Amino acid sequence: MILDHMGRDASDLKNKTLWLFDMDGTIYEEDRIFDGTLDLLARIRKDGGRYMFLTNNSSKSVRDYVTKVTAMGIDADHEDFFTSSQATVRYLQENFPGALVYVQGTRSLVEELQSSGIRVTEELDLNAEVILVGFDTELTFEKLRRTSEMLTKLDVPYIATNLDFVCPVSFGFVPDCGSMCIGLKYATGKEPTVIGKPKPTMIELACRKCGVPKEQAVLIGDRLYTDIASGVNAGVTTICVLSGEAKLEEALAYEKQPTFIFDSVKTVFEGLEQN
Repeated sequence: MILDHMGRDASDLKNKTLWLFDMDGTIYEEDRIFDGTLDLLARIRKDGGRYMFLTNNSSKSVRDYVTKVTAMGIDADHEDFFTSSQATVRYLQENFPGALVYVQGTRSLVEELQSSGIRVTEELDLNAEVILVGFDTELTFEKLRRTSEMLTKLDVPYIATNLDFVCPVSFGFVPDCGSMCIGLKYATGKEPTVIGKPKPTMIELACRKCGVPKEQAVLIGDRLYTDIASGVNAGVTTICVLSGEAKLEEALAYEKQPTFIFDSVKTVFEGLEQN
C-alpha cells in the first residue's frame, strides 16, 4: 500500500499512465535537481507510462527548457513540454489572429511568439491591439514604465501568461508574473486575463496530445492556487509536494483539496517502489 503524508491510500498511482509535472519547486530549484526526480521519471518509463512537464514559467522557451533539463540528466525533448508560453500562443492565434501584441517579457518569450507567427513589439506603440505580460527575469524600470503607459492609454485586451506570485530560488522566492501584475494593477487599475494554470487548458491539451483519458493522468505540483487548482479544475488526480511553495497546513485548508500530499517527488518514488 502507498500512503501519502496524511496516511491516505495512494495505491492507485501505480495505475496512472500519464504523469504531468510542474517544474520550479517540484522537480528542481533553479539549477539544483531534487533527489528522487530522476528515479521517479525512470520508474514511470519503466512501467510503460509517459511524463510531461507543464510549467507556468514563461521566462524560457521550450528549447531553453530542453537544454536546462537535459543538462540535469533528464531524458526529455520538445514533445515532453507544455508551457504557459505555448498556451498563450494558441490563445492569441485563436482569438487575435494577426494582431500586433505589445510584450513585457524575456527575449526567449518574444522569440517564441515571433517564431509562431505572432506580430510583436516591445516598444511604446499605441497601435498595439493586445498587451501581454510574462514572467520577466530581465525586467527593468523602463519596461514597467512602458507597460504602465500602454495600459493607461489603450483600452485593449490585457493578458498575463500566468498568475504565480513567486518563483522559488536557492534562498527562498522572488516575485513572479502574478506579483508583477499586482504592481501594474496599482499603477493602472487594470487586471489581466490569465492564460496558464489554474485554468485546465494545459492539462486538457496534454491528455489529448498523449491520447490518455483524464482518469489515467496525475498532476504533481508545489503550488495550490495554480498547480493543484488546475488539476482539480481539469478533473485529474493531484499530488501536492511540500518541496516548494505550499506548506502542509495550507494544503489541508485549501478549498481545492489535492488528492494526495507527499513531502517530495522522492517520497512519491519510494511509495511506487513498495510491493
